[in-house]
Amino acid sequence: MLLLILWLVVLTINSILNGLNAIYEASDLFRGVSIQGYLDLAKLGLIVGTLIVTASVFTGQSPVVLLSGLGVVMALLVLMFRDTMLSFVASVQISSSDLVREGDWIEVPSYEADGTVMNISLHRVKVRNWDKTITVIPTHKLMEAPFKNWRGMQESGGRRIKRAIYVDLNSIRFCDRETLERFKDIDLIKDYLEAKLSGVEQTGSVPVSVDGSPTAPQLTNMEVFQAYVTNYLKGRADLHQEGMTLLVRQLAPGPTGLPLEIYPFTKTVDWVEYEAIHAEILDHLVGAMPQFDLRVFQEPTGADFRALVKLP
Repeated sequence: MLLLILWLVVLTINSILNGLNAIYEASDLFRGVSIQGYLDLAKLGLIVGTLIVTASVFTGQSPVVLLSGLGVVMALLVLMFRDTMLSFVASVQISSSDLVREGDWIEVPSYEADGTVMNISLHRVKVRNWDKTITVIPTHKLMEAPFKNWRGMQESGGRRIKRAIYVDLNSIRFCDRETLERFKDIDLIKDYLEAKLSGVEQTGSVPVSVDGSPTAPQLTNMEVFQAYVTNYLKGRADLHQEGMTLLVRQLAPGPTGLPLEIYPFTKTVDWVEYEAIHAEILDHLVGAMPQFDLRVFQEPTGADFRALVKLP
């Protein structure tokens, strides 16, 4: 009867601990820092203590005598609870260093996990992937495998766009007077061109040549297009203009052309809105390239080969 009461008390305490965890996670105090790992450890200690008392009742020996014999079996216990101890240490490290919280978006390539952390317990971390599958990662393995936590991006209020448009090198050329006059009709670069052409008066540099003079600097359509892209990005209200990088740069040219990379940050971290802004920017820039006599580099396709050999 005493043993029955004892185990009923253990089950009651176990249920109380589960209830405390549920109340904590539902309260306003919860900020994604899980305490379930600590509660699991308390449950484990409670069960081990109850087992010792139960064995004491059946054997008629004092619990002190049984505890004195635990030194002999500690090696076995270490082997049996190795993962539990490793998981406890990992849980403490995760919690104390604030590495992962419930609700964080993490990527763990070695476990093909990419999604939101659902639960952090003593033995496992459950991640709901974006394809709605569930990945379970042993807690101690999370400290061994490299992972990326996107919480910093979400808290910053800005998400980076880092994409390159590959420009066909054969379409880059110097601008003559007629070309520059045509470019002046584009509002975003009108002031830029006037400053470049006036040179000394407005920029403090040598004016650019429009007649192909070898002794004066000349503008290329690529340089003008890069200025257009910069001004276009600076004029968008959905991109951060201060406090975060906004950059347009050329990367090293290669077999696929000259990469022109854009590097701004959106003002939203929502995935759907981010992708819409991203697509709108790239669509606009690709569509604007012909206005600057530039071509996007593209690998030959079947249609290109059919046109080359004039196949039906």
